[in-house]
Amino acid sequence: MQQTVIEQLESIFRQAFCALGIADTVAIGLQESSRPEFGDYQVNGIMSVAKQLKLTPRVLAGQVMDQVNSAKRNSGNIIDMMEIAGPGFINIKLSAQFLVAYLGGGLGQIKSQQQRIVVDYSAPNLAKEMHVGHLRSTVIGDALVRIYEYLGHQVIRRNHVGDWGTQFGMLTAYLMEVSKNQNEQLELADLEVFYQKAKIHFDADSAFAERARVCVVRLQAGDAEILALWKKFVEISLNHCQLVCERLGSKLTLADAVGESFYNDLLAPIVKRLLDSGVATVSNGAVCVFLSSSDLGMNEETPFIIQKSDGAYLYATTDLAALYDRVQNLHADRLVYVIDARQTLHLKQLFAVARIAHLAKPDTVMEHAAFGTMMGADGKPFKTRTGGTIKLCDLIDEAISRAQLLVKERHPEWSTDEVSALAQTLGIAALKYADLAKNRCSDYIFSFDKILSFDGNTAPYLLYAYTRINSIFVKAGLSLSDFTSLDIEVVEVEEHRLSVHLAKFSERLLQAATENYPHYLCAYIYDLAGLFMRFYEKCPIIQIPDPMLRNKRLSLAALTARTLK
Repeated sequence: MQQTVIEQLESIFRQAFCALGIADTVAIGLQESSRPEFGDYQVNGIMSVAKQLKLTPRVLAGQVMDQVNSAKRNSGNIIDMMEIAGPGFINIKLSAQFLVAYLGGGLGQIKSQQQRIVVDYSAPNLAKEMHVGHLRSTVIGDALVRIYEYLGHQVIRRNHVGDWGTQFGMLTAYLMEVSKNQNEQLELADLEVFYQKAKIHFDADSAFAERARVCVVRLQAGDAEILALWKKFVEISLNHCQLVCERLGSKLTLADAVGESFYNDLLAPIVKRLLDSGVATVSNGAVCVFLSSSDLGMNEETPFIIQKSDGAYLYATTDLAALYDRVQNLHADRLVYVIDARQTLHLKQLFAVARIAHLAKPDTVMEHAAFGTMMGADGKPFKTRTGGTIKLCDLIDEAISRAQLLVKERHPEWSTDEVSALAQTLGIAALKYADLAKNRCSDYIFSFDKILSFDGNTAPYLLYAYTRINSIFVKAGLSLSDFTSLDIEVVEVEEHRLSVHLAKFSERLLQAATENYPHYLCAYIYDLAGLFMRFYEKCPIIQIPDPMLRNKRLSLAALTARTLK
């Protein structure tokens, strides 16, 4: 395991600052250079401290550089060159020797404090099939899980499915009716239609509505007949969800689906605990927690209701029980909720109550990885032409179908099986990458034409870049796996820029994991593909006679391919 480049530079400049009597609380201001002609990194914290030391920034910058140079023999020769720019910035260029050694150590093999992380994502309601609104949570959550696991964290996936509540009384009552007619299998083939029929029946038939209410009571009381019907419905619903997750290549399994029903026995004790401790109070018959602006970090007077006046529990109660279980029984250090941005207030309240009531530990990290809405061309939430919600499986089918047309157009000579195989990869990748490449907090306009384009920051472009690099090795009759490390100095400008960007992979990986933003990695690999194309244009690989130089450039190509993959 090794430190990131920026961590190593921070350490060098911190020592230089300390040698000059500058307190270690003063920010160094080390960051990546905005333009390559300014070097690879830049120190811009000189100006803020120069005034305190009664020195001009350029003089202090010179002293800092002298300290760094005097200690260079102990720094692993990371820095090749430094220069003072502007009023007192220090531009830094990394050395070729360092880049060769660093990239030979393996990408992403960085020091990271190991944590046990519970990620709450996807979370469909089992009363209906997964729809387009579940795409972002499933895709972003899965990306975060993979990033955490790559960094060596112990990750527990939690698909917090809605499998409890009053609507399930309606559904089990309707299931009892269709079971009598012996067309249960046919009715359950389309859960969306099944739900709609049950709802129409509930609204139109008061006798059925009453039977549904009785079913709710029997379900909550553990009635064997109703529980058996409920389990059947849940099983079929979960299998539907699992098929969609598998089509998306998600890591979620049936074992990760933990429904609201799982926490049912914890609800009464949680409410009692909050009442006994004085955290919750009874207001107009309901049990509520009233939070101050300092508790929430915002001005908000909406109470956090954990039990209604009729004794019924709410999502808030279940979420508190789930949080308690994850901290106390799963021993989570960090909780990440990949949930719609519209739930921001709810999660702020949830985390605040968990802290006040000691359901979470003082050092438990609780985070809301919020995301915006996927919009249609009209700037409104993505819907069918008739205004209905689009099933996620239908969206996936459409992506693959359009990808198939695209592949056929580009490769009319291919067989049906070849076209189908590539379309499957291309369609799913385009759908997922379009989501991940956007800042998760933003709403975005969904367009099949844009996500399937071979231009710009898209999955087809990146898949093409990866394939193009592989084709270099195929044409040369070589194996990409034979080139695992650089064995000669990086000399050319385009070689240097590509090597520096490859060395930044660890930094971007940590940044994405710390801030829960997968789009940092998407921007990184898009830039990487572009840098490789420029390197490929300026630096011949196979055609050059010098075997050492050819192998060095093949190693850079292989490292780029592995990073893209």
